Amino acid sequence: MKQFPIVLLLLLATFLPLAGQNNPYELDDECYPLFQKAETLVGKDGFEEVNAAFLRTAVTKGDTKSQTLYYIERLKHFIRLSPTKKLPTPEAEEAVLKAFEEAKSAADRFGFPQYFYYAYELVQNFYYNHKLRIRTFELVQEMQQISADRNDAYGQWMGYRYLVALYIAQSDYMTAKQYILKAIEIHDTTSDPVIKKQSLTRLYCDLADTYVIGSDSLRINVEKAVAASQVHLDTLRCEYYLAKIAAYEKRVKDYQHYRDLCLKDPQLTTISSTAARLFETLDDILYGSFDATAVNDLADNKIREVKFIANVAEMYGYKDQAFEIERLMVRKFEGLFSESNTSKIAELDTRMGKALLAAELANKEKEMLRIYRVLAVLLLIILLFVVLFFWTHSRDLRKARELDEQRIAELQEANEKVRLADAAKTRFVQNMSHEVRTPLNAIVGFSQLLSLPDGSFPPEEKDEFAAHIVNNTKMLTMLLDDILNVSAMDSGKYSIVYEEGEVHAIAQAAINSAEHRLQPGVQMYYVPESEEPFVFRTDPRRVQQILINLLTNACKHTAKGEIKLSSSLSEHPGMVTFAVTDTGTGVPPEDAERIFERFTKLNDFVQGTGLGLSICRDIASRMGAKVYLDTTYTAGGARFVFEVPTESK
Repeated sequence: MKQFPIVLLLLLATFLPLAGQNNPYELDDECYPLFQKAETLVGKDGFEEVNAAFLRTAVTKGDTKSQTLYYIERLKHFIRLSPTKKLPTPEAEEAVLKAFEEAKSAADRFGFPQYFYYAYELVQNFYYNHKLRIRTFELVQEMQQISADRNDAYGQWMGYRYLVALYIAQSDYMTAKQYILKAIEIHDTTSDPVIKKQSLTRLYCDLADTYVIGSDSLRINVEKAVAASQVHLDTLRCEYYLAKIAAYEKRVKDYQHYRDLCLKDPQLTTISSTAARLFETLDDILYGSFDATAVNDLADNKIREVKFIANVAEMYGYKDQAFEIERLMVRKFEGLFSESNTSKIAELDTRMGKALLAAELANKEKEMLRIYRVLAVLLLIILLFVVLFFWTHSRDLRKARELDEQRIAELQEANEKVRLADAAKTRFVQNMSHEVRTPLNAIVGFSQLLSLPDGSFPPEEKDEFAAHIVNNTKMLTMLLDDILNVSAMDSGKYSIVYEEGEVHAIAQAAINSAEHRLQPGVQMYYVPESEEPFVFRTDPRRVQQILINLLTNACKHTAKGEIKLSSSLSEHPGMVTFAVTDTGTGVPPEDAERIFERFTKLNDFVQGTGLGLSICRDIASRMGAKVYLDTTYTAGGARFVFEVPTESK
């Protein structure tokens, strides 16, 4: 994966005014030149001296914004000092995180929330560029949680825009789409003047890229981008997209018009570093002899543009060349997914190894403390032996022997726990490698089939291939979500937010989210005890998450028959009782509790990490709720019960 220039451009567009403006940050006149000089020296010799002078002047002048920017520049400096081609050293990471905390503290202290979130994005880029993708997502979640706790729409807006850029950089346009829509929704509904001043052109253009090339939805979103244009870069971006649409639709004059406007603009590389190369290739297709190898230099960075070229080439009769380009894209996607998921698995393995080592060291520290205490007791026994004479000798020896036996037993127990933890880690890493590779192979295989020339498969089979790709992509996402949820709960960052929720709406939403996992021929439906709406105070998102996990678990183990979700207010008074009943393989009563342990799978041939039911129980316990297997159910299959209090505690 290449480094992450898209996010950096996004940040510059968000935080930095036009270069032609005089003192655009509105700093004190004596502070601004020092700030400019510090900015040019970030990551270089002489930075510390200039930045220190910047801070002294800011304090003297009482310029709190300049004081905040001092810490932001310092954070940039430590990030720049760490090479991005390898993992950061512990010392470099510690320096970055210390500067990060100082920058956040200063932004809060002086009342500049935009720089609080900017500090987050700088550190997110730091981890992303070092290929620590899970840590990057954790920081995004942390930033969004803080903005939610503060009821800060600006933080939510920034988080969604960052996620859009993050997924587009990985060519994951389908995931990026949901965050684009959330960002646009915040812009349309917020009263925050800072957000309202932001242009939506970039988001609408990114949204257009999530649709099939040549579709009405793509064209409509480009028209919205044109209408939302505010500055010159917005206009240039729209002209770039209009040129591509005209080329695809064989409107040659319109293509020439927009192409010439783009190529004459010196800022075109800001929109796309490969725009000129794209136009050169399109000219070959429209006017000359097209060679498929001409897109090789585009494929490393612009997979979406390569796909566009393949479609245009096919439109103009270059079917063989289009087929070659599609084969190139399959290879690039395979490498992209393989690199991304390999790095995530390696990061998980490293982090689990560190956690195990930390646990082992903590146990050893406890043992040393216990030994010190035993020595103190022994010394006291010796003193008492002198005072109480020889008649206490036998009793004291017996007590010492009992203490030694207890200590040996505790050491043996601790060693066994360490051994089991290491074995669990090994099983988990092996399981994750298998679980990730299975859907990944499916995605690559069906992508190769879709890349074959038109006529190789009927449209209904291609639709089926695409559905398989989407389903396996969701499986990958669910695997990683399980790991992130477990990590969040273990680190204490998993929160429960109480609000009003309606029983039927929550249940139906869970059905809608899980029904794509049904096996052929299996039915899923919802049966309420009463059709009357019932509103109660809970965390609707967590309740829905537990129901989705239970329904997904039922889908995995039910090959025929049905899956029923029911709700009741009378089965357990004071509780909303949800039950998921299936006609699947069932669970032996003796395993009723073991299946809620982490990484436990009764059937190793069923897809999953063995975390779903464990996550359900952990979330339920935090809400004062209960999740369990109904061992009295004997009608075939399994019945899982989820009891939620009608009043939050």
